[in-house]
Amino acid sequence: MDDELSIQADAPLTTTQAIANLSSPDLGLRKYAAWWLGKFRIEDPAAIPGLIAALTDEEDRTPEGGYPLRRSAARALGKLKDWQAVTPLIECLQCSDFYVREAAAQSLETLGDPSCIPPLVEMLAVAVSDGRLLPQGEDFSQPYDSILEALGTLGATAAVPLIQPFLEHPIPRVKYASLRAMYQLTQDNVYGDRLTQALSNSDLQVRRALLSDLGAIGYLPAAIPISQAHAENSLKLIALKGILEAQITLSPFDRLSDGAVRVMQLMDELL
Repeated sequence: MDDELSIQADAPLTTTQAIANLSSPDLGLRKYAAWWLGKFRIEDPAAIPGLIAALTDEEDRTPEGGYPLRRSAARALGKLKDWQAVTPLIECLQCSDFYVREAAAQSLETLGDPSCIPPLVEMLAVAVSDGRLLPQGEDFSQPYDSILEALGTLGATAAVPLIQPFLEHPIPRVKYASLRAMYQLTQDNVYGDRLTQALSNSDLQVRRALLSDLGAIGYLPAAIPISQAHAENSLKLIALKGILEAQITLSPFDRLSDGAVRVMQLMDELL
């Protein structure tokens, strides 16, 4: 289950009860309510204040100092797509908990408000000097993959010089996130091709992440390699769906493009 939560009650939870539970003295109920509201994408405006309040919770802490309730709330706010959450999520980028920062970056990407670009850029800037990664940028002390993906989705073209050094990052998922962002920001096929070639990676988890990246950027030349990748058909179909949606957007109003038709054929073959 998401967030490693277990169900806290036998009775089905209602929206009203979940919102009320966000202020419960029982930390387990609060955390489960935040997870539940996000999981089922309960877009009730009444849920937003309680979730935002949970972003500054000090009670629910792990022995290592993490903030599980804050993590759940940050993820939920991205799924509920309420712009009231933008500023509080930006503030979460300074949280001491890595996973809160990661969830905040991912949710800010989903919300799509460009006001979050400067603080995300700042998180990269401290790891880069003279176009090269500093030692602190070569580890995983920051959720660099989520930051890079957010900047790509948000169209932060001014961040390209800071993103380029991450193309050589030693952690594969960070390197591939930078390739994804570079393609989105430059539309240069060299980055899409490098992502496609990486589908031969021996690590299944890496291949799964690459399928998600290629689907997210809608990279048509990757369609056949995706269909042939050594991964679950369900994940290949999701990636192809992303490419198909991009092709539909590019199609003439009265017919599907040749690329869209080919992608649909590949999807049919996987079903």
